[in-house]
Formats: sequence, structure tokens, C-alpha cells
Amino acid sequence: MAGCCNHEARFDGVSADYKRRLWLVIAINAGMFAVEMGAGQMSGSQALKADALDFLGDALTYGISLAVIGATLRTRALAALGKGFSLLLMGAWVFGSTVYQVFYVGVPQAQIMGVIGFMALAANLISVLLLARYKDGDANVRSVWLCSRNDAIGNVAVMIAALGVWGTATGWPDLIVAGIMGGLFLNSAFQILIQAVREWREEEEAQAEAHQH
Repeated sequence: MAGCCNHEARFDGVSADYKRRLWLVIAINAGMFAVEMGAGQMSGSQALKADALDFLGDALTYGISLAVIGATLRTRALAALGKGFSLLLMGAWVFGSTVYQVFYVGVPQAQIMGVIGFMALAANLISVLLLARYKDGDANVRSVWLCSRNDAIGNVAVMIAALGVWGTATGWPDLIVAGIMGGLFLNSAFQILIQAVREWREEEEAQAEAHQH
């Protein structure tokens, strides 16, 4: 994992190739948000809606990542903190809406869930492959990788939920997967926040040492 050593040089995103890949990933995420949210409404799937929200959040946070590339470590750490808190809110929303759905359980349409889940998985596997070589970077770069990885895991989970809904003829597999995805968002949020705080402190220490000299 990047950042295990305070003196390790971390990739900060200053690369034309990385920026091109990030633009492609932003376009993929924005497109799949529209597709998956519509499908989630049509099928009544909470897991699809949760995954669609993740696509939207990723597209927005990737834009922030592009905006702060080349900025100071403190600015990049601050952007990562913002993304970490947005993941916390996303996880809280997924958990809250899933609890609400528990009391109004309907049976989502498994066929739509399966087809859209497969499309979303393909889109995210492309994103993961585009970003894989840059997965070990500063908090800002790492947050991009974690979001893409979460999406791919989430899409596999949606497909499993679709199979469960089809096999049991109940909505519970969909709700369970939505809850698991919420937990994944929270886990990644804590990883990003911890690394961002560490990098913020490193920048403060570096500035303090510079003033002493």
C-alpha cells in the first residue's frame, strides 16, 4: 500500500497519460450513472440504485482529482478528505435507505438487475484496467483507485443479488447486497481519510522544518 513509509515518493497524478485515462473513466462513470439509476427505478432494485449513486459520486470526485493534480500536498490532501467524507455520506445513505426498504420489501426484477449489473461490471473492469498502473499514489490518486475497485466489486455483488432474487423470489438478497455495498463505501472512506490526514500532517511538518532552516 502506498504511504507505508513517510519518505516514500508517491505518484501525485502529474502525468498526461494519467489525466487522459481519468477523463475516460469520468465519461464511463457519468454514462453508467444515468443507465443504472434508470434501471434501478424501473426494476425496483435498491442495489442498482446504490451502485448508480456510486457511479455519480465517482464521476464528481474524479473531476476534483483532475482539478487538484499538480497542487500542493496540502491541497491534494484536503481534496481527498472531501472525497472521504462524501463516501461516508454515501455509505450512510445506502444503509439508511436499505433499512427503510426492509419495511417496504418488494421483489425487484431480477432480469433487469442481471443485465445492467453485467453492463456496469464491464464498464468498471475497463476503468480498473485503465487505472491499475496508478493505484499506488498519494491520497488523492489512491482515492480514485479505491472508488474504481469498489465499483467493480459492487457490480459483481449486484449480479449475485439478481441471482438471489431470481432463486428466492424475494427482495432480501437485493437489500443484503445494498447493505454490504454501504459497508464497502465506509471502509474505503476511512482508508482515504486516514491517508489524507497523514499527508496533511507530513506537509505541516515539512513546512515547520523549512521555517526552522
